Amino acid sequence: MTEAADWQRDVLQELVDGAPRPVAPAAPGPTAQAATEPVQPPSRPAPESPPPSPPAPRRAHDPRISTPTPESLPTIDPRLAHALGSPQHGDSVARRAGASLRRLTASANEEVSELTRFAQELQQPVTTGRVIAVTSIRGGVGKSTVSALLGRTFNHYRHDPVLTLEADAALGTLPVRMGADTVRWSCADLARILTPSMQLTDVTGYLVPVTDGGWLLPAGQGRVGAPLDMRTYMTVTLALRRYFAVTVVDCETLPGEVARTAMDTAHARVVVAPMTAEGIHGTRQVLDWLAQLPHSALASTVVALSASTPDATLDPKAAAAHLREPGLPVVLLPYDRHLAQGGPIHTAMLGRSTRDAAVRLAAEVMRRAVTVR
Repeated sequence: MTEAADWQRDVLQELVDGAPRPVAPAAPGPTAQAATEPVQPPSRPAPESPPPSPPAPRRAHDPRISTPTPESLPTIDPRLAHALGSPQHGDSVARRAGASLRRLTASANEEVSELTRFAQELQQPVTTGRVIAVTSIRGGVGKSTVSALLGRTFNHYRHDPVLTLEADAALGTLPVRMGADTVRWSCADLARILTPSMQLTDVTGYLVPVTDGGWLLPAGQGRVGAPLDMRTYMTVTLALRRYFAVTVVDCETLPGEVARTAMDTAHARVVVAPMTAEGIHGTRQVLDWLAQLPHSALASTVVALSASTPDATLDPKAAAAHLREPGLPVVLLPYDRHLAQGGPIHTAMLGRSTRDAAVRLAAEVMRRAVTVR
């Protein structure tokens, strides 16, 4: 057997044993004619075990490949959907008629001028996405309703993408108020698949499109489960700021950890206060806490004073004055039959004073989100 055959056997044996062998010096080169002839491999017994397979090429990990697609679930049980009935207008027929007459007077010009100024503030350009956090001292005071109103108002006046994000996993009502029929992907799901290379069109594939425009990201699927944690919230908000000009965050109630984190890191804040004596007292304590934060969060905070009943006996002027003492603007959201009905919010069905209040609230908070910090 030639030395060339020994070299081939050594290579095969090295693949089997995994141990290198010294290579014998090559024999003198064959003639040109012999080099053109095919070399017949020498016959040898089969190895005792097959050579090891080469390792598979390593691939960059894509979390979207391993993340299962969640099931799409309805926001309202179909058995209860018919119970909502037809949406009613926020204003009565008499009030709508009176509003039409007031538009013909000189005061209408002042009203139009004020709304024009608010619209200009809402359309301010931003260099990086602005995050606006909405919270309250307890549930059931209209926090999600205010978040939905802000999201719809920003989307109506701005020409860049607007996101409304739910950061309250305690069976929140934001998807219902925003008019979403079903929800699928949640904040926790998106936190696992977000990558810096994703484009806006990739991200919106995991969001819920809102009827009047804009996008919605729910905290969950309406099931009782693990609450949204601070790490997931920070991951999602920091990543999505590069895609959306304005992100309205419907936070959990204070003093929850996510709510405190959102209030501390947002560009502007809205504290929803109920039109009750205890609600005003508790909200004032929250304002005093915001004043103690290191970066002067009070200067970028607006109070939304929400009336949930037409029979409230608390003087709204006295309540607003008590909340204005730290130097904050207070916007009164009047009682609205359409909002009190529950279910999806239809902007065209809102009372005139409610729409005006929503525009003013959005303008006040946008001004602070752009100029403060």
